Amino acid sequence: MQPVKLKSKHRSFCFSVKGHVKMLRLDIINSLVTAVFMIVISVLALMPETTTFTVLGGMFGLLAAVCCIADGALIYRKLLFNPSGPYQKTAVHDKL
Repeated sequence: MQPVKLKSKHRSFCFSVKGHVKMLRLDIINSLVTAVFMIVISVLALMPETTTFTVLGGMFGLLAAVCCIADGALIYRKLLFNPSGPYQKTAVHDKL
């Protein structure tokens, strides 16, 4: 069997900044969808006629939803302030 070779257009997309930005945008969408799902499940768990452990699970679900929203906000902030890619350090002698 011969190994599968990627076409040049696929290889350049995977290793380009544009490809990483699109993947980060998908991560933001994923975080928000997960947060909405967790909020719905947690609110249903917090309905009356529940036990202590169900309420505790609902509270942990709401905490997980808050963490998902924070994750999406932090990734959005990274894309907003640094859309060109990761921070790259330069040597001191390069600045002179």
